[in-house]
Amino acid sequence: MKKTAIVGASLAMMLSLISSCSNTKEAETVPALNVRGTQLYAGDEAVRLKGISLGWHNIWPRFYNESAITYMHNEWGANLFRAAIGADDIARADNPGIPDGYMGEPEFALNHLYAVVDAAIANNCYVIVDWHSHLLHPEAAKEFFTTVATKYADCPNVIYEIFNEPVSREFEEVRSYDQPTEESLKAYWQDLKKYSEELIETITGISKVKPLILVGCPQWDQDIHMIPESPITSYDNLMYTVHFYAATHKEYLRERSDYAMSKGIPVFISECAACEATGDGYLDEESWNEWDKWAEEKSLSTVVWSISDKVETCSMLTSEAASEGPWEESVLKPWTKIVIDWLKK
Repeated sequence: MKKTAIVGASLAMMLSLISSCSNTKEAETVPALNVRGTQLYAGDEAVRLKGISLGWHNIWPRFYNESAITYMHNEWGANLFRAAIGADDIARADNPGIPDGYMGEPEFALNHLYAVVDAAIANNCYVIVDWHSHLLHPEAAKEFFTTVATKYADCPNVIYEIFNEPVSREFEEVRSYDQPTEESLKAYWQDLKKYSEELIETITGISKVKPLILVGCPQWDQDIHMIPESPITSYDNLMYTVHFYAATHKEYLRERSDYAMSKGIPVFISECAACEATGDGYLDEESWNEWDKWAEEKSLSTVVWSISDKVETCSMLTSEAASEGPWEESVLKPWTKIVIDWLKK
């Protein structure tokens, strides 16, 4: 941050801490989300939420605006949104020249986050605040969630996803794609568990409502089967995230999830698509339909990836798409059309 901007930025930060829900009529009509067993409820009604994730805020900030959220709500039927706030600069590896993540440019990150959260609240929707990282940054995460939880302390609309896709300790050290050992993964989960408990305490110590908190699992939210051995017990309004990409992930991941749920572990699918795990490749509609049928039967809330304009299969828009919408059929990718039909069914 430039020194000349400190006074203005400090004032903006102070103003940002004023709650966005205190005087919002719409927010009062949104039932608080609560977990009973493995089922998510909105008030006293069991629900399966279905929504859309925006891409990394520092790669596609142009879509982080009220008009885009309102358009997807009104025209596509989305009632849940996810703001993927990049934590660090890891996205620069494949996207040179983009803004830094929250840790480098916090005001930029928060301003874009607030635009999405406030738009979701205004449209009577739920919204996930996603700390979009693959690496542990506990102190930065505490700072981030302290600021956000203070601003939205009385908002039942807001869901906190405290770690997007954890990877193993070995991945943190060398960022290789070698398979980590079972012992390493178990040790890593203990680190994640400690991190998660500290973040939960941070958020719930501020929030005036009992927020839904989403906890990530080792190896890109794939190792949900490890959680029953040592779950978090200090807070009960939480769910564990599973991410799938239907052309890559098949029955084995559903079996892992079924096992976890049979042991009382609640599951929330906070990111998925019908393509390969790379975000690219072919659309496996048969596998996608199997996943959706299973998720519907289990009443698992599901968020699809992503509102972005990268030349890849899972990006829903072309570069010609307006930042705010409306989006004509010519700028929609094949995946987008599947998503819209899915949201409306």
